[in-house]
Amino acid sequence: MTSSPRRIIILGATGTVGVRALQIIEESPVEWQICAVSAHSQGQQLGSLVSSSTAQYLTSSSSEHQSLIELLRTGDYDICLNAIVGAAGLPFSEAVLSAGCDLALANKESLVMAGAILMPLAAKNSATIVPVDSEHSAIFQCLNGEDAPIKQLFLTASGGALRDMPLDELASATPEQALAHPNWSMGPRITIDSATMMNKAFEIIEAHWLFGVDAAQITVLLHRQSVIHSMVEFIDGSVIAQLGPPDMGFPLHYALHYPTRQKSTLNGFDAGLFSELSLRQPEDARFPALALAHQAIEAGGDAGAVLNAADEIAVEAFLAGDISFADIAMLCEGALHNCCADSCDTIDDVLAADQRSREYCKKQLSFA
Repeated sequence: MTSSPRRIIILGATGTVGVRALQIIEESPVEWQICAVSAHSQGQQLGSLVSSSTAQYLTSSSSEHQSLIELLRTGDYDICLNAIVGAAGLPFSEAVLSAGCDLALANKESLVMAGAILMPLAAKNSATIVPVDSEHSAIFQCLNGEDAPIKQLFLTASGGALRDMPLDELASATPEQALAHPNWSMGPRITIDSATMMNKAFEIIEAHWLFGVDAAQITVLLHRQSVIHSMVEFIDGSVIAQLGPPDMGFPLHYALHYPTRQKSTLNGFDAGLFSELSLRQPEDARFPALALAHQAIEAGGDAGAVLNAADEIAVEAFLAGDISFADIAMLCEGALHNCCADSCDTIDDVLAADQRSREYCKKQLSFA
């Protein structure tokens, strides 16, 4: 008996993650039905990327936004890959989980901004959030089949392009220097966030919501090789890690085929790559952004949304040459101290916090 095709919607199909997902689907032994794909500003590329005649080609521009939300709320699909960049991805994650469909989540901002809303929504509607970030995918895989309490989560970090720059030169680092990531090929914002370690701050917040652990149970370790993607220590002291080459194809392949594992063309173990693996504590002075994650979790409410919005504005300003590298974390810290509200119960509250933080940061930049 032949199984039915697995129905998928891909949001952000023309970005790095979306394009890679389409390649994985094309090579997969599982039969897929691409129900719809979307892009923000490169909608003309969708037809060339997707050969399936059944796919709906949509853009997530303002004119198409609502129709895409309505499509997601129908639940007429099995899984949605949300690879939209930034805060714009949040409403789409909410629509998928409201429909009770599984969410392959590459848009980390969704949980950073609204984990307190999305996690209960997923549980209520029996939907599974399968993380696509390599670190959270690693933890998700390590916890699969385990019911023992977690003692500690270890998120590994490459340290980004500036990890070896002398501390006294760091504040004056240029965008070109910060964009030269040693291990990964990613978009500009995530590459700058890797250099500041703000991406790891967001991953602490995301892990807090995804796995139900306190911030004190999440430790970041510098791991230059990007082979150990993360680790879990259980209450008996046993540590389980997930390893693999630094290739987004692995967590994507796992998320798209979950809960099964399927054959892939990806190359896993490499004796040379795995021969020397190092781990060490990051320097607080080099990565002040890490402390902001703990402040945001402690503050609760809309603090994650405030921090994310501030970082978006700060990174844009840094890339434009308007602020220094050191100013990124300082602007974000200022937003956390000045923009958080007392309560945050709905997606509208989250989006209001996002807007409030952006306005605050833009005002600060106008004084710079």
